[in-house]
Amino acid sequence: MRVIIIGGVAGGMSAATRLRRLDADAQIIVLEKSGHVSYANCGLPYYVGGVIEDESSLLLQTPKSLHARFRLDVRVDTEVLAINPSKKTMTIKNLNSNETYELDYDKLILSPGAAPVVPPIPGIERGMTLRTVEDVEKIAAHVGAKPKSAVVIGGGFIGVEIAENLIHKGILTALVEATDQVLMPLDPELATLVSKEMIKQGVHLYLGTSVVSIGADSVELSNGEVLPAEIVILAIGVRPEIGLAKAAGLEIGTRNGIKVDDFNRTSNLDIYAVGDAAEKTDALDGNATLVPLANLANRHGRVVADHICGLTVRPVKTIGTAIVKVFDLMIATTGWNEKRLKAANRPHQAIHIHPNSHAGYYPDAKQMTLKLIFDPKTGEILGAQGVGIEGVDKRIDVIATAMRGGITAPELADLELAYAPPYSSAKDPVNMLGYVAENIVSGLVQVAQWDQIDEYIDNGYTLIDVRSISECGRGMIPGAVNIPVDEIRERQSEITNKNVLVNCQVGQRGHTASMLLKELGFNPVNLDGGYLTWINSPAATPVLVTN
Repeated sequence: MRVIIIGGVAGGMSAATRLRRLDADAQIIVLEKSGHVSYANCGLPYYVGGVIEDESSLLLQTPKSLHARFRLDVRVDTEVLAINPSKKTMTIKNLNSNETYELDYDKLILSPGAAPVVPPIPGIERGMTLRTVEDVEKIAAHVGAKPKSAVVIGGGFIGVEIAENLIHKGILTALVEATDQVLMPLDPELATLVSKEMIKQGVHLYLGTSVVSIGADSVELSNGEVLPAEIVILAIGVRPEIGLAKAAGLEIGTRNGIKVDDFNRTSNLDIYAVGDAAEKTDALDGNATLVPLANLANRHGRVVADHICGLTVRPVKTIGTAIVKVFDLMIATTGWNEKRLKAANRPHQAIHIHPNSHAGYYPDAKQMTLKLIFDPKTGEILGAQGVGIEGVDKRIDVIATAMRGGITAPELADLELAYAPPYSSAKDPVNMLGYVAENIVSGLVQVAQWDQIDEYIDNGYTLIDVRSISECGRGMIPGAVNIPVDEIRERQSEITNKNVLVNCQVGQRGHTASMLLKELGFNPVNLDGGYLTWINSPAATPVLVTN
């Protein structure tokens, strides 16, 4: 059996090596257009910044090492020009010699990846993309010339990573993002935390504007500003590489990726597709989605190899779990965000908490922000986001695992998670999310979101801030009346309105106050996530109060 794989890196190489482990006799040929077939493309931005000092650290395997261990026939600098599915042949070009030749196959695996988006604006040819080792070598060479200024176009994962690494190199760096926030998988009240960190670290952020032209040493924005730019990096996004598949008559899906079944077979059952070029199935709604993540590419490469070799295969849907480092912050997400749920008109409930990474009494505890979104009736977890200096990764990983296992939001309270003061609290942040969710699903409490405050006030609710006087002195939500939680019993006569919206710093004292006010005959609603969630939201215009 001859299996040909077009494209290496995560998906292609995972399929190739798994195939060899399952079949010692198969002829396995890997064709890679670039000069490197197996490298850590997620580490490329850190080579630019000098965090990874040696380029060889990024090169995981070479054609020689892959042949020595797995007897793979790996051909780099080799481009596939066309595929003829009816004859099960392909036309191939050696990019070094310009020689063309044909190969036949029994099974074909497409792993061409995704191409960077390059918009048609004047001067765009000066922009550099970051996808391959050759790309990073080009950028590193420009950075090595010690430029004074750089502009990164695009505020996604690659954009914020490359901006950080340019700052590490001492380069004046601006990031331009056409939407009103960085990192679109985040909801705005968490994205604001990332923007503040980037500004704090020296990145000049231009949100809600776009680049209209690129000059010899500058870029012009749609708002008329001109930014110095000796280097321009394009990180606008990626599109699946579907040219070969489309020309071969394979079906293209609704998301403009290669359509595949549960076993990653295309519309031609002898041709498979994996990685960024292939569509995935969303675990929440069953629709096609594009998720360009290395772990999924690796998983699907293995699925294809198993299916070719006749093993039983578990179909895998995606929930889209990802993490990125931005200076001192770690930012992680899983599942859907609230923006997407609202757009789909899907019922949902969001909760925010701001716990410490470990026990507060143990030194160096760091506060984080966690957001959980779930179905308000069934408790099904729909998504989660986290931002913080430490501890965010394991909390989002636990929630992602819970989603895969069908654990509901209230049931997060039941998880037995490892605890010692240096690592967590007796009530882990994930447990705390479960407790809050349980209170809401059971109907014990009612909560409002940061963007509903004006709506509640317009509907006649009185806003009561139950923090201490000193906390309120550092800022309050406009219109709030301060009655500390410990004084509510004695001062309840001051609350003349039965309908009250309660806020504290993070929501915990607000919950205590809401339960007390409910017992006292009031109709309380607690502000989810408290003042801290609101102050980091786009709605925040705090007032200072002196006493």
